[in-house]
Amino acid sequence: MGQKVRPTGFRTGIMRPWRSTWYATKADYSELLLEDVQIRAFIQKFLTNKKDRKEQRPAIADIKIERTRERVTVVVTSSRVGAIIGKKGEKIDKLTKALEKLTRRHIEVKTVEVTRPEIDAQLIAEDIAEQLERRASFRRTMKQAMQRAMEGGARGVKLQLSGRLGGAEMARCEKGMEGSIPLSTLRCKIEYGFAEATTPQGNIGIKTWVNQGDYLTGDIADATDAQAGQVQKKSTRRRPR
Repeated sequence: MGQKVRPTGFRTGIMRPWRSTWYATKADYSELLLEDVQIRAFIQKFLTNKKDRKEQRPAIADIKIERTRERVTVVVTSSRVGAIIGKKGEKIDKLTKALEKLTRRHIEVKTVEVTRPEIDAQLIAEDIAEQLERRASFRRTMKQAMQRAMEGGARGVKLQLSGRLGGAEMARCEKGMEGSIPLSTLRCKIEYGFAEATTPQGNIGIKTWVNQGDYLTGDIADATDAQAGQVQKKSTRRRPR
């Protein structure tokens, strides 16, 4: 059962908060829920400008929505906040006006920067997708992504790529895993990410799972712990006689 359950949804309301925080009556609930979906899809489409190759893609980790009677607050978490804000805040102003036109409500857009993108599951998936679109080797890309995450302090990483990998005629699925990913253990902070790489042969789906530590003990992934573990492993190796 645990293999088919999305780990973030499995832990929502128990160990982690909801992505949308608001209250509505039974008559308005379905309308506001659909509006949340439209806001998230619009932001992804607006900020991901694939026509301009010179401009960096804003790596969006999460989009949280908070509602009050007067306004809707949209919090965009990204590792490239500058790409969202733009020069002198021009891009974020355009985004705010476009969202207000879409929803006909007062919108306030806030940005939060991800301090450690190497262990964020969604950002790992976005980075792999960007490299595959540049025709990089999928095996090397997977290996490097897992290595960076483990060096960054992750307790475990799992990757799954599906599609016409390497331009093959038949689609297949490739998996890679390092460390431990206890999906059914609710106290473990398992982050999940998904992205699609658009290639000339077709789309390639990327799924990522990252074990960032333990909620209850506060043993969250730390780069210093990872470096200490590597030093300890090296010191315990026996020299050949």
